[in-house]
Amino acid sequence: MKSLGNMVRRSQPSLFWCMRGLTRAGREAVYTVFAFCQHMDNIVRGAMSKQAKIELLNAWREELDNIYDKKVPQTNIGRKIYKNCIRFDLPKSMWLQILDSAVLNVKYPLNAPNNEIFEKYIAGAAVTPLHLVLMIVAPEHPRANQELAKNLGEAVAITYILRDIKDDAKKNRMYLPAEVLQKAGVVTGTSQEMLEDKNIIYARAEMANRVLSGYNKAERLLAKMNKKATLPLRFVLNTSRVLFDEMNERLKILYFTLFK
Repeated sequence: MKSLGNMVRRSQPSLFWCMRGLTRAGREAVYTVFAFCQHMDNIVRGAMSKQAKIELLNAWREELDNIYDKKVPQTNIGRKIYKNCIRFDLPKSMWLQILDSAVLNVKYPLNAPNNEIFEKYIAGAAVTPLHLVLMIVAPEHPRANQELAKNLGEAVAITYILRDIKDDAKKNRMYLPAEVLQKAGVVTGTSQEMLEDKNIIYARAEMANRVLSGYNKAERLLAKMNKKATLPLRFVLNTSRVLFDEMNERLKILYFTLFK
């Protein structure tokens, strides 16, 4: 953690260069948000036992208390949050939403979660991190930021859920909401059984429509905002939109092949 910038540069080189137009304080704060989210993801996907992961995530609640009670943080990332993010008035509740999403994914492997749990997971995993970034790079647009974070965050998260649906099924995870699966006529079962149900294509199509709507709304909102300040968000939108469009075309071909 000596250099957050180097960490971002190694893992997301294109995104790293998009941030060079920000002020140094803004860059360091965005890097810190990225590092925290990456750390949460590493815990969730790591090889530790479930109990060890829960204990580590619980320790992060104490660390966030330290940061916002102006006590000495115990971790490198905690010290970076204290140094780089407090100046932007980023609320503790938003960091906790990210943490809660990670806890949710550790305690209860998501296998056709109900819509309430799905929305909570998406909010912490994608919407809130983007909202934090927008509070740093474009604080003059509070209402637009909230709407943009919701639409873009959900669109990006669901894009990758749809992309990884086969790999996730092998790990006994099915992130698509139970209500969407039931509406599509997918019979509840194991993640692999639901994936192999021919009606899954209807559930994927419904989620794809939600993604498309989110990208379109996000593009309209970004068009009204400062291009230089929001360049990292434009990069995220463009790269994930290209992936979604390619995937959606394959889905359409599959749909017409099966149901022509």
